Amino acid sequence: MSEFHCGFVALVGRPNVGKSTILNRLVGQKISITSKRPQTTRHRILGIKTDAKGQIVFVDTPGLHHTQQRAMNRYLNRAAVDSLRDVDVVVFVVEGTRWQKDDDWVLEKLEQVSCPVILAVNKIDHVTDKAELLPHLQALSAKREFSELIPVCAKNGDNLDQLETAVRKHLPESPPLYGEDQVTDRSERFLAAELVREKLFRKLGEEIPYGLTVEIECFKTEKKILHIHALIWVEKSGHKPIVIGSKGERLKEVGREARQDMEKTFGRKVFLQLWVKVKEGWADDERALRSLGYNED
Repeated sequence: MSEFHCGFVALVGRPNVGKSTILNRLVGQKISITSKRPQTTRHRILGIKTDAKGQIVFVDTPGLHHTQQRAMNRYLNRAAVDSLRDVDVVVFVVEGTRWQKDDDWVLEKLEQVSCPVILAVNKIDHVTDKAELLPHLQALSAKREFSELIPVCAKNGDNLDQLETAVRKHLPESPPLYGEDQVTDRSERFLAAELVREKLFRKLGEEIPYGLTVEIECFKTEKKILHIHALIWVEKSGHKPIVIGSKGERLKEVGREARQDMEKTFGRKVFLQLWVKVKEGWADDERALRSLGYNED
């Protein structure tokens, strides 16, 4: 019988480089929500992939960013940095040929890491001048000693098998830590809140107030129907009509699309109700953050 390997792999990088898309692709189903907006991921989320050879526990993290004016920013950075502890491999995700100040900041945080660091250069499909790519990859490889440097395209799945192979090389021999059917450590209640927030981020586009979060008030099954009541909290009274939209149309769209995703994810019929409420300044209040589920995971 061949050896079984199991270990933790942290996906880190600045906001919006595609960490969650990589996680979802590697695990083979949607675990982390995604949008074009930076800082969509707000919690550490485990995505678990188990096969005959081993179990890879991917840790998706909030994007590391230098700006820390608000309590929410500080929470996101703490959650990401804490994820670097006690992992077997780190995958540092960067975006094509775009290197920014926050990438330098992530690199600085990786100085405290003693495990292997793989550099995944994502969104290579966005690089229009392919002649730029090779010199850029050479410049990246000089920034620190990476165990491997792999160009990928998470959106299309290009080279992700190569990334997974590179990760597996560094996993210790160990029995599985989670059941073979388990794909995440998060509850259905948590995933429901995240799916509502994803639709809001996608619908609101540039208008999105970052002071927006979702809290599940009721989550129960009655007569084979899953009843979910979700509160959408915003920071300012002026944000409430933006979320609701003209004649409530935006909120209806959000509810319809979130419900459809929930029914796919949970395999049950879902009855979803949404309310929008104002909690002034919650994203800059440590106590309010904790009460809304932003705890040290």
